[in-house]
Amino acid sequence: MITELKTFIAVVRYGGFSAAGSHIGLTQSAVSSQIQRLEESLGLVLFDRTRRSAVLNEAGARVLARAEDIVALFAKLGDATTDDELAGTLRIGAIASVQSMILPRALAALRKESPRLLVNIAPGVSMALMDQLDSAEIDAAIMIRPPFGLLPEMSWQTLMREPFKLLVHKDTKGRDWRALLESQPFLRYERSSFGGRLVTGFLRDNSLAVRDSIELDEISGLMNLVAEGLGVALVPMVEAYLPLPAGVRAISLGEQTFYREIGILRKGMSPRRLVIQSLERCLREALLPAAGRT
Repeated sequence: MITELKTFIAVVRYGGFSAAGSHIGLTQSAVSSQIQRLEESLGLVLFDRTRRSAVLNEAGARVLARAEDIVALFAKLGDATTDDELAGTLRIGAIASVQSMILPRALAALRKESPRLLVNIAPGVSMALMDQLDSAEIDAAIMIRPPFGLLPEMSWQTLMREPFKLLVHKDTKGRDWRALLESQPFLRYERSSFGGRLVTGFLRDNSLAVRDSIELDEISGLMNLVAEGLGVALVPMVEAYLPLPAGVRAISLGEQTFYREIGILRKGMSPRRLVIQSLERCLREALLPAAGRT
């Protein structure tokens, strides 16, 4: 029945019997037969078959979580001991802003707990890291929360929320962020990035018309552009890039403040679940010194 459970998870993941079959090497009819056997064994109908795509019904949603746990446990049967999971190699994807501060502090604590663990860190932007996690190139990703829904087999743990502020050159007069955004050249957080999408959404929701000047997917670069007097920018207050460059001041957005959420994304049925949970705890503890300095 493990095979049927894996096929069930694949159908949910890829959104249909045919799509699941193409990814796991089965025909659509074979996938359909396995799902039928699973439903007969459980005495439940798992999918809403009145729609063109495979959509979980209420019973299917309940079964999915347990199916992922069962498949994950089955995958671990070949492990010699639980301690083995705390050795080997842990592959972490991380965005640039967490690599210089929170991640080193967390890894220092993790190394004390698991001295045999080898950690491989893959840098990248959030979208690319999510793709690498989906393709099993990495075990977990420390990144910006996606502005859209996650795949069913992925789980998200929030670590921190970074407020966006308007950065202006120190000689720029005024503190009215609306007026400054519409009157000054706008240095845009690259709009296809997760952080950039948050900025685009904020501008849209507040009916703000900006004059785009430069677009860049690098927070420190945006800060330096502001320092050079090239315009204003909406930027998250990231510990790694504070204090701000000389010549730059930050203006609060008040009640309209929005946040970049940083967390860890992993697959729920990852065979590295135990060590990833240890990493999550070390990351949360690594945030405590930063909170004490603010």
